[in-house]
Amino acid sequence: MKIFSDRDEAGKELSKKFKEIDFSLNSPIVLGIPRGGVPVGYHLAKELEAHLDVVVVRKLPIPSNPEVGFGAVTMDKTVLLNDELLKQIFLPESEKTRIVNRVYEEVLRRDKIYRGGEGFPDLKNHSVIITDDGLASGYTMLSAVKFCMKKEPKDMIAACPVAHRNSYELIEKNVDSIVVLHISDFPYFAVASFYEEFPDMSDEEVMSYLSKGEK
Repeated sequence: MKIFSDRDEAGKELSKKFKEIDFSLNSPIVLGIPRGGVPVGYHLAKELEAHLDVVVVRKLPIPSNPEVGFGAVTMDKTVLLNDELLKQIFLPESEKTRIVNRVYEEVLRRDKIYRGGEGFPDLKNHSVIITDDGLASGYTMLSAVKFCMKKEPKDMIAACPVAHRNSYELIEKNVDSIVVLHISDFPYFAVASFYEEFPDMSDEEVMSYLSKGEK
C-alpha cells in the first residue's frame, strides 16, 4: 500500500500533522535517525523553525535476513536487544558480539562524517523530536530515545510517517508524545512498502539535508 511518493512528501505531511497538535515546545531540536529519518526531520525542523541534527543509531541485522534487526546500538555503545526475536533464532554469542562491534564502527563513522567532528548537541531542557522514515520493530527508535533521555531533555517526542502497531505501542510507552500518520496492523510490515520511491540514501545526501537545515 503506497501512501507517500518519497521521504520528502512524508516529511511534509508529518509536519502538517505536527502543527495541528498543541505542543508546548521549548527551543525544539529535531534529531533525524540516519539515513532515512533525516529528510523527514528536515521538513519538520523547517516547519517548526527548529535546529536539525542527527542521532546516529543502527539496527543489528540478522545474518540470514539483514533487513530484520535483533536490536540496535547507540553512539555510546549501549546495546538494546529484542529478546523476543532472539528467542526465535539461533545466534551464537560470538556472532552477536561480532555484529555489535561491526555495526558500532559504522555508527562512529557516520557520526564523525555527519557532525564534522562537532560534539552532540546539548539537549538539556529542550523539547527533542526524533524522526525516522518508519517504525518496523521500533528498536532503532527506542535506542535513540533512551540515548537522548540521558541528556535530560524537557520532553521527548517521536515522529514518523508510518509504524506497525506493535512498534507504535512500544515507543508510546517510552516517550512523552508520539506522532504517526499511518499505523498498520498487518503481520508483515516493511517501511518501504508505504513509499513509491524508497532508495538507499548516501552520506552526501544526508549532509545536504543537514546543511540546508542549519539554524
